[in-house]
Amino acid sequence: MDPPAVYRIAALLYPQALATSITLPLEILHAAAQMARVRSRHSRGVELKLAAHEAGPVQLFSGITLNADLDANSLGAQDLLIIPGIWRDPQTVIASTRNWGGRLRELAQNGTLVCAVGTGTCLLAEAGLLDGRPATTHWNYFDHFARRYPRVNLKSRHLITQAGNIYCVGSVNSIADLMVHIVEGWYGHGISRAVENQFSPEIRRSFRAAAYQTGTDTSHHDEAVLQAQQWLRDNLSSGADIASLAERLGLSTRTLNRRFRLATGSSPQQWLQRLRVNEARDLLRHSNLSVGEIAWQVGFQDVSHFGKLFRQHAGISPGRYREAVRGKLFAPETGTTAGS
Repeated sequence: MDPPAVYRIAALLYPQALATSITLPLEILHAAAQMARVRSRHSRGVELKLAAHEAGPVQLFSGITLNADLDANSLGAQDLLIIPGIWRDPQTVIASTRNWGGRLRELAQNGTLVCAVGTGTCLLAEAGLLDGRPATTHWNYFDHFARRYPRVNLKSRHLITQAGNIYCVGSVNSIADLMVHIVEGWYGHGISRAVENQFSPEIRRSFRAAAYQTGTDTSHHDEAVLQAQQWLRDNLSSGADIASLAERLGLSTRTLNRRFRLATGSSPQQWLQRLRVNEARDLLRHSNLSVGEIAWQVGFQDVSHFGKLFRQHAGISPGRYREAVRGKLFAPETGTTAGS
């Protein structure tokens, strides 16, 4: 059977919902679908449904009115479900949506990616979907959340958590990081980088940098691969050679590649390239080193090769990336004072 022509996306609505926690992810996903269609007319589009207590208009906290397509309990199979953030005390929403718990469990158990924003995570906790799992929520609600849901493994130091197909995001600002991650899974690395750069590359953190995940590439139990990862980190600037690394570990290059891919989902060379690019991003953002010096710091002798690899991963040249991030990090002095 052919896959559906669209990714099915649904968002829940309630009067205390924050509109941006619905509209921002939908705009990112819609932009990604449009970019993908330009590259290939066979790419899947996106289809949105809004669900509430009943079909019809719902006025959100901001006064914006969105029109629900159907009752939340009537939602069919979805690829992604967004549970928006709740303004202030979530208790009213918790009480009014308690009968949605069964449908939330069904959707999650059937493989829907479920993303809850801020105190929207309470709806997942009420449905029992976070018991024994990592989760985060809005910082102002940490203590109350921990008391109310003691079975949830609250990760207060992380803005994003993932446990299988269940995602929690601590704030509206972090929803973009998660959406870029989902775009990469749906449309590939090139589209995700293009979308990331379109939606303010200067303020984005990578999903890996922000997220607490179960089953990340450092949570495996292959001791040789863990040693390999540490050695690559320690020897980043020395032009780390995979064949030499395999020899140090007493493995053939082929065996190291196979075990590394099984443990992390990527080859040692791919993992090393991501590590180098991420380190280069930090240096471009926070140091005054030249692009050539940064290339050398992260293990490249050839600056042009470094630039090509950086563009493949970041979707933008090192120089343009620095201009973008510096434009936000360091506001120029104008010589004027407020109100002058």
